[in-house]
Amino acid sequence: MQRITCPERDDWRATAESSGFDFHTIDGERYWDERAYYAFSLGEIEHEIEAPTAEIDAMCLELVGRAVDDEKYLRRLKIPEAFWPLMSESWRKDEPSLYGRLDLSFDGKNPAKLLEYNADTPTSIFEAAVFQWTWLEQAIERNIIPKRADQFNSIHERLIDAWKKLGGVRHLHLAGMTDSTEDSGTLAYLEDTAAQAGLTTTLIDIEDIGLAEDGRFVDLDDCAIEFIFKLYPWEWMFRDEFGAQLAKAPTRWIEPPWKAILSNKGILPLLWEMFPNHPNLLPAWFEDDPGAAKLGTSFVRKPLFSREGANVALVSAGSTLAAQEGPYGAEGYIRQAFAPLPNFSGQYPVLGSWLVDHTPCGLSIREDENPITGNTSRFLPHAIL
Repeated sequence: MQRITCPERDDWRATAESSGFDFHTIDGERYWDERAYYAFSLGEIEHEIEAPTAEIDAMCLELVGRAVDDEKYLRRLKIPEAFWPLMSESWRKDEPSLYGRLDLSFDGKNPAKLLEYNADTPTSIFEAAVFQWTWLEQAIERNIIPKRADQFNSIHERLIDAWKKLGGVRHLHLAGMTDSTEDSGTLAYLEDTAAQAGLTTTLIDIEDIGLAEDGRFVDLDDCAIEFIFKLYPWEWMFRDEFGAQLAKAPTRWIEPPWKAILSNKGILPLLWEMFPNHPNLLPAWFEDDPGAAKLGTSFVRKPLFSREGANVALVSAGSTLAAQEGPYGAEGYIRQAFAPLPNFSGQYPVLGSWLVDHTPCGLSIREDENPITGNTSRFLPHAIL
């Protein structure tokens, strides 16, 4: 694993905008950054990223199987009791998952470590699946990177195949907060992959979903929403006005309700409890567990529910090295062993390992001068050399 500086394409902004990548720059700062790329060997990809990703996903599914009907697990995860039957039924019906992203710390020398699992509403999939692949092709053509270069990236093709399996011939709604440029871009990309799979689609803002008298969710044309992808977290849906109707409505959701278990950072101590000393896991405990004292005075403190690094703190020798503010933490925290991200030329990269239909199929990299990856951390492409 190397971080290699390189020239950027002089027309990359125009290329981004022509492809619908409108959020390549955020608040005047680069989000997409191709002034460097991360290079891996094929062996690193296959054995240190792809294989552990599949293994971690299998462990997560084993955890869901244990937790979904066990109130001890669900109470520790602070999931509201009213929604336990919804999750249990979803799991028993084997309702499928479309995608997810494991965030890993990897330095090219030691085993990759799971930092967290973005199991419910991961973004950055368009830039991972499409725009970094465009960069690879053009960078090869323009002699920016070696002609033998490749990329760990079959996300696009696997999404189309997954939609074919998930949707059949039914109509697909896609919902999220469409006033967010990043969210609307993600929704538009997933809508395009669904259309390529043969589905008809309707894009709708999450706030425009209505409730009919018969208990069905409907769109602005009063058409029943039977099958919907939501870029909106389950824990928010549980609290929303229509949350009480979720179990009654016949709507089928992507991601399915059982994914609410895996989108909770409480899975980190539960995985450690189930698979102690696994090489790809970090020691972790719920903050109110006496076992958390084993971490001593150096640890990472994370809320059970959090997005984009909000309310995460890095504590070393009792002092807070870095912290992000945010609205989370009311439900409680976990503590995870402090494993500093690798430092490449003053940058701290986090690897996003993508799964589509439970198959590892791609890699994205976010880096920052801050060791906590946040919403404005830059996206860099990668190549296999």
